[in-house]
Amino acid sequence: MFHFRLHSLSRLVISLTLAAGLISLAGGAKAQDKRQNAPGEFDFYVLSLSWSPSFCEEAAERSRDGGRPNIQCEGRPYSFVVHGLWPQYENGFPEYCQRPSPRLNRNIVSSMLDLMPAPGLIFNEWDKHGTCTGLTDRNYFETIRKARAAIKIPAEYLDLSQAKTVAPGEVEEAFIKANPGLSNAAVSVTCNRTRLSEVRFCLSKDLQFRACEEMERRACRRDQVTMPPIRGG
Repeated sequence: MFHFRLHSLSRLVISLTLAAGLISLAGGAKAQDKRQNAPGEFDFYVLSLSWSPSFCEEAAERSRDGGRPNIQCEGRPYSFVVHGLWPQYENGFPEYCQRPSPRLNRNIVSSMLDLMPAPGLIFNEWDKHGTCTGLTDRNYFETIRKARAAIKIPAEYLDLSQAKTVAPGEVEEAFIKANPGLSNAAVSVTCNRTRLSEVRFCLSKDLQFRACEEMERRACRRDQVTMPPIRGG
């Protein structure tokens, strides 16, 4: 009788475990957009501008720990550079929508170095994000250029010669003031432990500012962060 009950109990535990697994899988599937990773099927873009001096200070720290130096930090000094233009769903985002990704024309890479000053970055953005837009490589990078041209950098960040301590909200407000039509709901700042990392903008498919709640959930929560100076400043 004891063995019978033990066997029945074991079967019950296994059944409950399988049921829990199925519920978990169902929940995970529900969290994904039904269009997941279908090229051209997305709701809006996020344009991410990286504060290059922060990136280069972090790259220097990694290099001291045995990492490789980054080409972005070896040439002329940069302020804000394009990290990427990312297709987004209202909840979540697609990535690597074509494997292998279509080969990226090296002439396009060369033409983008003024905005994205590292070939590795350009290749990665095409593979991970560009393939999800449904655009050709040329049209994708032309769209990046148009999106970047739509953003005016506040004057105080164009030639920062000394380290500046800022509140994330202060940076957002500076961009809002410089860009008519931009609102708090369409821009956010990201950071690491001490430095400002990026300023991100939500844009419609025709590159107009638009609100997006999900980006705000990833925003910097620190009261203040540092903007390292532009190299050579």
